Amino acid sequence: MSLDVATEPDIHHELIVDKEAAAALFLEARTANNWADGEIAEETLQAVYALTRMGPTAMNIQPLRITWVRSPEARGRLAVHMNDGNRAKTLAAPMVAVLSYTPEWHELLPTTAPHMSSMVPTFESNPDARKLMAVNNAHLQAGYFIMAARAAGLAAGPMTGFDAAGLDCEFNADSDSKSFMVVNLGRPSDVIDRPRLPRLEYDAATVTL
Repeated sequence: MSLDVATEPDIHHELIVDKEAAAALFLEARTANNWADGEIAEETLQAVYALTRMGPTAMNIQPLRITWVRSPEARGRLAVHMNDGNRAKTLAAPMVAVLSYTPEWHELLPTTAPHMSSMVPTFESNPDARKLMAVNNAHLQAGYFIMAARAAGLAAGPMTGFDAAGLDCEFNADSDSKSFMVVNLGRPSDVIDRPRLPRLEYDAATVTL
C-alpha cells in the first residue's frame, strides 16, 4: 500500500518558537551516524538531562535512568552487546547514552509525587502495573531526551538493536533497571548518509472525531 507523504507546510506562523529553533529541533534535525570532532562536556550532558526531566510523565514517576558511556574501556564493554550494524558507529560516537527504565519508581513517590505517597504499598504489591507504567513513561522520556539533545546542539542516533540481557548484566547488574534504547550522541558532521525518508501527510496519520 502506498500513501501520500508529507511536504513541508508553511507552519511557522502557528509556532511560538522561531524558525531557527524549529529547524534545530525538528525540520532540519537528522538521525546521525557521523560526527564532528570533539568530546561532549559534562555540563552539556547535565543540560540535556535538565530538559529531559521536565517533560510530563504519569504521576510524575520519571522512570528513565541514563548511563553515560564515555571511557574507551566502558565503550568496548558496550560494543560487544550491540548488533553488527550498530557496533562501529557506537564505538565512533563522541558519547553514548544507555537508556533504561526502573520498575522500582514507586519507591521515590515521596520525592517525585508527595501527594501520592500513600500509594507506595499499592504499587509495591502490583509489579506488573509498575513495569507497564515504567516502560510506557520511559519511552516517553526517551523522546524528550532526543529533543533535549538537539536543543543542546547535539545530534542523536537512537538504536534498539542490541542484546538487552547482556547489556543489563554489564551495566545494570547492581540495580533493577532494564535497558531499552542506546543513543549515540555528538555534534553533527556535514556528512549526510541519505536523503530524509518521507513523512506521512496530516490526513494519512490523523483523524478528527
